[in-house]
Amino acid sequence: MKNKNIQRRFGTVKLIFISLTLLWAFLLVYNAFGVCLKKDGSVIYTDSLSLKKEIVSLQQKLNYPNLVDRFYQDRLYKRAWVMQDTVHSDVWASMLLMDCVLQFGLNRNDFHPDQLTYDALRPLTSPNAKLQEQEIFDIYLTDALITLINHLHYGKFNPVFTTERLESKIPLNFDPVSYLKKAMGHPDFMANVTSAQPQADMYNMLQDYLHLVKGQYIDDCYEFPEGDARKMAINMERLRWINTGDRYFIQINIPSYTLKLVNNDHVVIFKTIVGKPSSPTPELESKVKYITTSPDWKVPHKIFTTELLPKIWKDSTYLINNHYSIYDRKQNIVPLTKGTIAAIKANPNLYDARQSSGCDNALGKVVFRFPNVFDIYLHDTPEQKLFKKQERAFSHGCIRVENAGLLAELLLRNDGTADKVPALKSSMLNMRKKDFHLKNTVPVKITYITCEVNDGQLRVYPDVYHRDQVLESLMFPVNNKPVKK
Repeated sequence: MKNKNIQRRFGTVKLIFISLTLLWAFLLVYNAFGVCLKKDGSVIYTDSLSLKKEIVSLQQKLNYPNLVDRFYQDRLYKRAWVMQDTVHSDVWASMLLMDCVLQFGLNRNDFHPDQLTYDALRPLTSPNAKLQEQEIFDIYLTDALITLINHLHYGKFNPVFTTERLESKIPLNFDPVSYLKKAMGHPDFMANVTSAQPQADMYNMLQDYLHLVKGQYIDDCYEFPEGDARKMAINMERLRWINTGDRYFIQINIPSYTLKLVNNDHVVIFKTIVGKPSSPTPELESKVKYITTSPDWKVPHKIFTTELLPKIWKDSTYLINNHYSIYDRKQNIVPLTKGTIAAIKANPNLYDARQSSGCDNALGKVVFRFPNVFDIYLHDTPEQKLFKKQERAFSHGCIRVENAGLLAELLLRNDGTADKVPALKSSMLNMRKKDFHLKNTVPVKITYITCEVNDGQLRVYPDVYHRDQVLESLMFPVNNKPVKK
């Protein structure tokens, strides 16, 4: 019994000794390869701990510090670009991209021009280079590449995809960090990075024309573009703000007074009337869900108070003659007497007006319904003569379209419901209100593009709402300093 206890104890001591020996060997290996364990159990290279510290120290100088940190976190905080064996790095291709951002209508000053120079890079690839200087250059270049991908895909001044949103942890359909990682090591690294930009024909033609004007990859990209080149640059920026992945959509461009129904390579163009400068048509994206024939019109409150009420006060028969009715907050029709008209004028916020369908209805024979916070419509109009004018900014913000019946018919045919076209035409002809729901909603994009390329020539449109100068001053500031969003 005593011998068994001694053997058991000896076995325990032997097991402990073996375990300690293995642990010691394990630690030696970790130390030899320069790695350690983080609290969460993941591995980080000890030689790269300094790189993480550098990211923290440079945080205020980076455009996208959170995205930069995530990029290196996936690499266990190892350098990506600056190393002695630059053959296996895309550092030189990345530097060429930085030099030529002008070719994409971007501003070189947004990409750390003082830090990312060839004179600074060359000595960093030598055996005697200082680790800290290598890491700092590597971090700046990563930030510049992520910035380039974001600015090519989303634009710098995107009102929806702001820096804060891109830096947040909210998942996006397009992830610049994953995109950059996928491009690394590819035989055509530059083409992979720049493919982040829109693939829309309008954008591609503007970029091709800009290349002709400025020269591709041979220009002095540190100078700002002037004249037409700036005009192209700011409109390429605007085109980055919209979703360009659709092959079937409606585009309404405010400055050109046109609507394009795009179905892959087939485009049908309609004339439009847009909001006057005092009541501009907003830029937005939505989807047409259904079409209504012979619609009644709920008068926007501003029009009701500033235009309709003065006419009612002056002529009590105006409402009847123009098919208007007034409703209270309980949606009851208010009979018009001197007393009720006075009450409406005293408290207009308690009432609203609607115009029933008819040949003189403001919405005309058909309206295209798409949800939006601005409460604007795309619709027909009885005032067809206005389409003969060259400049057509006359509305209160809604968009009137010429040949609206044809547009409605094309939407039904493209939706695979051509059998509904006879009912559509009958409803418009007989002033009968009817909804035609689309099986597949149609994206609608209201844009503000002041130039485009047609038949190989640059065509410039009137800056109806004087928005070009504001965007140009943001993209190309006088003091040549980067502008934060």
